[in-house]
Amino acid sequence: MKIVIDARFTRTDHHDGISRYGSSLIAATSKLADVTMLINDKRQLALLPDVPYVMVNSPLSPLELFVARKVNPLGADVVVCPMQTMGTLGRRYGLVLTLHDLIYYEHPTPPGFLPAPVRLLWRLYHKAYWPQRLLLNRADIVATISRTTESLIAKYKLTKKPVRIVGNAPQPGQTPRNPTDGADKTLLYMGSFMPYKNVETMIRGMAGLHDYSLHLLSRITPQRRTELEALVPAGATVHFHNGVTDAEYEELLARATALISLSRAEGYGLPLVEAMALGTPVIASDIPIFREVGADAVSYVDPESPAAFASAVAELGDDTLWQQRSHRSVERAAEFNWDESARQLLAAAEEVVALRKR
Repeated sequence: MKIVIDARFTRTDHHDGISRYGSSLIAATSKLADVTMLINDKRQLALLPDVPYVMVNSPLSPLELFVARKVNPLGADVVVCPMQTMGTLGRRYGLVLTLHDLIYYEHPTPPGFLPAPVRLLWRLYHKAYWPQRLLLNRADIVATISRTTESLIAKYKLTKKPVRIVGNAPQPGQTPRNPTDGADKTLLYMGSFMPYKNVETMIRGMAGLHDYSLHLLSRITPQRRTELEALVPAGATVHFHNGVTDAEYEELLARATALISLSRAEGYGLPLVEAMALGTPVIASDIPIFREVGADAVSYVDPESPAAFASAVAELGDDTLWQQRSHRSVERAAEFNWDESARQLLAAAEEVVALRKR
């Protein structure tokens, strides 16, 4: 089977969630099938596996409406896009489109890296569900990464097409830390600083954690940093790293007491699984997707309560409990892997081929 996977959402300098998902899925699927990537910038190749590729237009270009004209000659049985926005006019191939989450219906602020006209369209798009239905119903199968999002797709009747899980996973080859080595009194956050990420609660919670330091690892705009610095309690230690390499991230995780994520909404929560794979306990907001991903390995708290966050950190100060959580975290993370995701994708692709033969 020949599969074309759209890699045009890959970043050119560092991965975000969609970028890493697509790259990892391509790497795993290429071990099982004939895979070709679509890219629009050769700089993307630095973050992609060594797989054949074809250059086409940017997914943000007006030419995206007609991208099928460039994809049709590739002879793909199935084309897979890690988003739901790929142009389909005149397509002659099977198509899997992906919907990761419904975050932006409740929290409509668009990512800041998008061009201004796209940000305006983004806001308009998320004011109603019918545009999403139009996009998803162009596919033969809709993929998503979690049972939580699958249930929301059904709740809001977003598509008449079959919905299949193609899961997310941590990076392979990570060596878990030795729980008996203990941990530094450091707390880590990896993620954006958009309002729904709720970084404010963890910063306020540091008021009662003077023995700990909070490390905010992701890139941040000067304006947003100024806003958050104003919230740091007196006597608290909060470090803004403004970006770290993968190696630096892994090194910090291997020493930390916990990774923190107090998001009000998420599509999956990849940093949770990345931390758990290394044996680093997680403190997370008590929302359905985190319960699905973390099961009984995670400490869940009210995302609106700085005191609940601080209490969860204090509990992990008990060495016995910390070691138990570290061990269970590794067990839970092992249940997610890219080889299984690739098998899920191939099963969906085979289903698409069968559907198109009817």
